[in-house]
Amino acid sequence: MGAGKSAVGRTLAQVLGVPFLDSDHEIERAAAMSIAEVFERDGEAFFRARETEVLKRLLTTGPCVISTGGGAFLAEENRQMMHDIGVSVWLRADLDLLWERVRHKSTRPLLHTPDPKGTLRDIYDRRVGIYAKADLVVDAHPAYSLGDMTKQVIRVLKTRPDVLEEKRK
Repeated sequence: MGAGKSAVGRTLAQVLGVPFLDSDHEIERAAAMSIAEVFERDGEAFFRARETEVLKRLLTTGPCVISTGGGAFLAEENRQMMHDIGVSVWLRADLDLLWERVRHKSTRPLLHTPDPKGTLRDIYDRRVGIYAKADLVVDAHPAYSLGDMTKQVIRVLKTRPDVLEEKRK
């Protein structure tokens, strides 16, 4: 959370001329409530099951950019689907950058704790090893603009000609 998945994904899709899809928004639309409300009413296990269902559907829509919630990649089934049908990209950011981006947001249900920074650190520590299993990694830096980060994602995607080929002149 806070790595820029939605913002970079939206910009990347625009540059590539493909649809941008956000799994969290699809879940919110289907549930007619926010992610935080789904978590509160039905719990994380219920949310994760819906997340996998939505991801299956989105991955089969054709060329697109999909932004998932930070927990989606934790499930082996989701990682395998992403690898088999598309390519997963980890926007790797350090803890200080993530905290700076999320500390004033009230829309992060996992951070509704007495010590949100400590919770973020715990989440980061638990997830970083799994995120390292992504097909591709793009490092985020505090000085990068949205455009800079998008260019870095494209640069890394070009290492996978099966996913993104440069147009021949």
